[in-house]
Amino acid sequence: MGSSQESLNIGLPYCLDDMHLIITEKHDAASKIASILFQDCVASRVNGVPVYRSNKADAAVIGLAGHVVELDFPPEYGRWTAHPPSALIAAPVITVPTKKDIIGALESLAPSATRVTIATDYDREGELIGVEAYNIVRRLSKAPFDRVRYSSFARQEILGAFSKPTSLDFSLAAAGECRQEIDLVWGAALTRFVSLAGNRAGKDFLSVGRVQTPLLAIIVDREKEIQAFVSKPYWELAAVLLKGAEAFMARHKKGRFDNKEEAMAIYKKLGKAATVKSILRESKKEPAPTPFSTTELLKAASAIGFSAAGAMQAAEELYINGRISYPRTDNTVYPPTLDLRQAVGLFKASPEFAQSALELLAQRSLVPTKGKVESKDHPPIYPVACASKAQMDERHWKLYELVVRRFFATLSPPCEWDVVRAEVDISGEPFSADGKRLSAPGWRKHYPYGMPKEEVLPPLSVGDVLAVKKINLLEKKTEPPKRYGQGRLIELMEKLGLGTKATRHEALSKLYSRGYIEGNPPKPTQTGITLIDALRAHANAITTPDMTGKLEKDMDAIAESRLKKDDVVLESRKMLRAIFDQLEPRRADIGKALRAGAALDSDIGPCPICGSPLVIRETKADRRKFIACSGFPECRNTYNIPPGTLKFEKKICEKHRLHLLKVTPPSSRDKDGKTIKGKAYEYGCPACKKEAFYAQPTQK
Repeated sequence: MGSSQESLNIGLPYCLDDMHLIITEKHDAASKIASILFQDCVASRVNGVPVYRSNKADAAVIGLAGHVVELDFPPEYGRWTAHPPSALIAAPVITVPTKKDIIGALESLAPSATRVTIATDYDREGELIGVEAYNIVRRLSKAPFDRVRYSSFARQEILGAFSKPTSLDFSLAAAGECRQEIDLVWGAALTRFVSLAGNRAGKDFLSVGRVQTPLLAIIVDREKEIQAFVSKPYWELAAVLLKGAEAFMARHKKGRFDNKEEAMAIYKKLGKAATVKSILRESKKEPAPTPFSTTELLKAASAIGFSAAGAMQAAEELYINGRISYPRTDNTVYPPTLDLRQAVGLFKASPEFAQSALELLAQRSLVPTKGKVESKDHPPIYPVACASKAQMDERHWKLYELVVRRFFATLSPPCEWDVVRAEVDISGEPFSADGKRLSAPGWRKHYPYGMPKEEVLPPLSVGDVLAVKKINLLEKKTEPPKRYGQGRLIELMEKLGLGTKATRHEALSKLYSRGYIEGNPPKPTQTGITLIDALRAHANAITTPDMTGKLEKDMDAIAESRLKKDDVVLESRKMLRAIFDQLEPRRADIGKALRAGAALDSDIGPCPICGSPLVIRETKADRRKFIACSGFPECRNTYNIPPGTLKFEKKICEKHRLHLLKVTPPSSRDKDGKTIKGKAYEYGCPACKKEAFYAQPTQK
């Protein structure tokens, strides 16, 4: 470790008056980097924040826990009713400290710093986080700043990065700040507008965002395709044929019969013998997959049961723990500087991967596959350290194994399939049978995910006469399109320019958390469908990827120093103003539609008076529960309900469209003090109960 300290020039005894301050993005990263740079890393605390030091090195490493400041509006804009939502379009944006303990620690360390190195993640967000720290420290220190960039926590990569520092990229950080400001203004203004219009202020607000809303529109459009689909019957003819004792399936070459009578006529004429008319045999190569980008990783992880957010979280944790390279990348081409043979060699003694590693190392050369995107910031995602199943939990191992096996697959030859097609005649009708067998496993030996099933035909020759064991006339129905899985949605977002590799999974998570989608694959709730319908009818631009895609390209131009941040922000505010010019005259119609949609998702149902969702409330005095209209104070409709546990059933009152209520009374005690559990009973429709109460004659 001594040689590495010499290369870093931090080998002098530690002294508070002469310190190299190293700033990372997270506490875990700080600990990891310090353990690599320092022989005798010692943890201490400054202002309650972990700081890692060495008795032999005049340096300290501190982690930031992400952003330490955030953009916000001035306090006077905090109350939703103080200003109309459109006022936020031109409102000033200020920087607000969010991690005061970490800011305090930076301020304590800054005066002693004689050199400051920013070692945050290398992407827009990481560069912005680094610039935030730079702005805090430079107020209290005249020390020079530099920047180190790395793609993994592999020891040699960290040492190499610190031996060749570069400068902060303020243009890249400006692109990240531009995204923050645009998302703040768009999200806040649109969210307040639709929430207030739909009487959904407070914790039940309706969230609208520049990226998440077009994503929701994609999901809603797919659901409407499914709902509009009209299934049609069709018929297929399948024959079970025998070659000796071996049975296999052949299907009529027409495939689908839309007319049952036509299929039935052929079915009736088919005899008990079939003749092989021709045999086509060929070998087909299936190329190995390309290296993992973020999108491809999330897509593959989705196929083995991960959610997009869950896969990204696991990948980030594997990265921090030094298992894999940086998981946020568009790159699908390994850089020439990556020693592939050395990377594979890490696994020579692995109980789980040694066989694959040794087979790859036995190849004369390792020629990787290449994808369409090549960038220079980070390599594709690949393993940087060998780990065993015993070293991590099942979730992390599952993703780690996927990354390792994909890496091996990209260095492997194509797999080969022996494909056979037999053309068969049965009573003058053409049938065909297809078979496929994996003849050379190639890359599939190392990467078993999504393996097609082999279909092996018996040995056949032209002129063979086969017995017809059975003819099946199969009645089927056309099926609607399938819902998009999370991996497919991430892929579509990339194609349409929605979000970035670092934010797409977050947009999907927001849709779940706001109750716009449910299940996996995602299905829109009625609230989500109504929101898109209302926005599409009155301000369609919010629901399409066009404007968001343009802003994403503009932010790329900021990162490349071709556009100024302030110009892009100004353009985005003009776009938003045009949207509000469409929305504001239609506020009443939008609100009515949103309330109706939310009511359909309500456990109770819509208010019979105004159509807003009914909700459970409690009295302040005795915390007695009652049903109230969420349209309060405009609508003051309420229903009394008995005490106890409430359960609203699926069955609905035909008159009032409310779910019928079942009540389990609270437990009580008998004369001996024993607990008597309440027995559930059907209470019925709260609106019907209220009508019956007021219909009773008044007693004199």
